[in-house]
Amino acid sequence: MIVLVGGEKGGSGKSCLAQNLAVYFRTHYNGEVLLVDCDPQRTTSDWIQERKDNTDLPSINCVQLYGNIREDLLSLKTRYDFVVVDCGGQDNRALRSSMSVASHALIPLRPKRRDLKTLPHMEDIITTCKMVNPSLNAAVVMTQCPALPNQAKRILEAKEVCRTFCVQVLENIIYSRNVYDDSEERGLSVMEIEPEGKAAEEIRVIAKEFLNL
Repeated sequence: MIVLVGGEKGGSGKSCLAQNLAVYFRTHYNGEVLLVDCDPQRTTSDWIQERKDNTDLPSINCVQLYGNIREDLLSLKTRYDFVVVDCGGQDNRALRSSMSVASHALIPLRPKRRDLKTLPHMEDIITTCKMVNPSLNAAVVMTQCPALPNQAKRILEAKEVCRTFCVQVLENIIYSRNVYDDSEERGLSVMEIEPEGKAAEEIRVIAKEFLNL
């Protein structure tokens, strides 16, 4: 399958989420996984380079593609069990062409007003892409959420805003945890740096919920 992790808002943890999902697919399903880095910042490509230095880790391939990558993805889909596309935080040709062939699209958003303001435009993009790809399963996931109990209402309200648009929102969320940054710097996933940690469980339940849409 082709799994897109993208959106219009930068800084919401798209690359980190794409990397962790790729490791989940590689280890949980023992499938061949390819990461496609469409972000000019090359965050995922740098993560892969760090990862290659540790031969004990499950291998994950990575390529950089930009612009209209629709045909490239369709070709790669025949060679890999999972193609995970990491798009940068902007509306561009790579995002739209990926969404036109993806089976799943995950849109990370923080429970902040400036992130939620992108929802009307994302709804329009998803609706347009579904005209050529009606089987697309798209959903928002709340990321970098504050763990303080008095902030729970903010997260619930953000989910309700998402539901006012034609975009599903996952029940499971990702909290703001240092382990996400620590693992990314070392070319690891949170499941590899802290297998029994809370962040690892977050990724597992999000992956399961997302694939069951």
